[in-house]
Formats: sequence, structure tokens, C-alpha cells
Amino acid sequence: MDNLTHSLVGWALAETGLKHRSRKGLAALVLAANMPDIDVFFGWAPWAPLAMHRGFTHGLVGGVVLMPPLLASLLWLFDRWQASRGKIAQEAPPLRLGWLVLLSYLGAITHPLLDLQTVYAVQLLSPWSERWFHSDGLFIVSPWVLAMLGGGIWATRRFASGAIAVACLGLVAAFILLNVGISALAWQAPRSDAPYAIPDRVFAAPEAMMFWRRDVVWRERGRITFGQYDPLRRLGGLLSFGAPIADNMSDPLVRKAANATPEAVKFLAWSQMPVAKVQRSGCMARVTFADARFTGPTMARNFNTVVELPTC
Repeated sequence: MDNLTHSLVGWALAETGLKHRSRKGLAALVLAANMPDIDVFFGWAPWAPLAMHRGFTHGLVGGVVLMPPLLASLLWLFDRWQASRGKIAQEAPPLRLGWLVLLSYLGAITHPLLDLQTVYAVQLLSPWSERWFHSDGLFIVSPWVLAMLGGGIWATRRFASGAIAVACLGLVAAFILLNVGISALAWQAPRSDAPYAIPDRVFAAPEAMMFWRRDVVWRERGRITFGQYDPLRRLGGLLSFGAPIADNMSDPLVRKAANATPEAVKFLAWSQMPVAKVQRSGCMARVTFADARFTGPTMARNFNTVVELPTC
């Protein structure tokens, strides 16, 4: 999810009354809700789980267990520095380190739970496992979730009622569960109705505004198929689907290219539905790796890597 959504979730949690449990409570919840994305600064790291976006820092070990106490400690040190300079307001609540740690944990766990909802997926068990988890419940930037959170926070502050923030978070949770249910139906649609596929991997990407619609993509025996699902028009099957397209990943030249550059190795470690396009010219071949989850013109430009190999 986008960092605005992560921040609003942390803020909404704070407005339930949790921000009064300790000085820096609001900061702990909002910063912890964004903290796992620190991995974008570690793409150079020699340790692969840390270098992988949505890897170690988004997992149950790194993001949920290890990082919150570190954040709480930094906030405590910052508060001590402010106090030494007389920068703490007299009406501010006391700083309670125990509560600061708990709030950091609460904010941190919301991050992988939200990122789990997108087709980008997360490695929840990193560093022990490279398996990606996803529930396909939300578009990467959901205007519906943003509106609910923004409206809930405004109303909570306007009417000074933490119960409104609780209701807002409950509404967001119900919206997510509804959409996870729709995606579960979309995952089954290619199996239970035409084309009666037996996919080894399937994704159902929600649309931004018409959240109930799904762009479904699945892989079966090295071939990729795209379809559309709308439960309001056809509950038990796909509205339409295209002809299967070979992913070319078994091509000997593609296999060679997959290990030819560090960029290709890293891309394929991240990609969950890789496809390859091979272009030959004279004694050279150009292999373009992409991911079938991201096939639009803008996405295709950003989510690919190219390897050039001599062929003679």
C-alpha cells in the first residue's frame, strides 16, 4: 500500500485514544506503520532478505518483532533530548516506555497486514522462507480506504470522540474482508468454470474505483492467461478470458539470460509470474524479463529488466 494509507491507519489508531497512553504515542503509531518501508534504502545490501523490497523488514521477524523496540528506543532518546532542552510542553502526557513499545508493535503489524492485500505480496516468513503471500484484497492505492480513514479521522477530531475512530477502523477492516472474499471467488473462477484451468499460480488484481472487479492472471504449465471477473455480473465464472501465452521461461536462451546479470537474478527473485520476450538480431539476442502481474504500458516499462547475450 501507499505510505499515505499506512500513515492514516497509524493516525486513526492514535485517535481511538491510544495517543494519550504515552507522550510520542501518535509518532510511534504513525512511524511504526511506515517503518518496514525502510528497505527501499537497502537495495544495495549484500544480505538478500534485507535488499528485497517487502522482504525481511516486512516479515514477522524483522518488521513485527525486531524493529518496533528500536523505534521506541529512538523516540525515547529523542524525548530525553527534548526534555533536556526544555522543549516538552507542560500539558503533554508523561512518557511511558512500556506503552511506547506496545504502540510501536501495534503500528508495525498494520504494515504487512495492509501490504498483504495487494498483488505485490510480502515475504512474511523472511528470512526463513522466500515464499510470497498475498490476499489481493485492495488496489495499491485504494481511494475507498483513503476516504474512510480520512473522513474518520476528521470526524473524530471534529466531535472529540474516539469511538468514531474505532468505528472507522472497523469499517475499513470489513471492507478489506469483503474484498478478500471477492478475490477468493475470482481465484476459483478459472477452475470452476470455463476455461476449467488448473493454475499453479493465480492473482486477482482489484480495480481502484470499481473495487469489486478483478483482473485475473494465472499460470498453467508454462502458459499465462488473462481474464476479467465481476461478481455483480457473473458470480461463478469469468466474464472473459484470452488465449494462453507462453511465458518462455523454459527456453534454453532465457535460462542462460536468467543468471547472466545481477539485475536479472534480483528481478527474477522478486518476480512471481515471470515472462520473457526474446528478440534475435544477427549474433546477438535481447531477452526482456517482465512480470505478468504488471502488463499495462506504464507498468511494463517500470517492471522489467533486459539482458543481451551473444548467440554465435
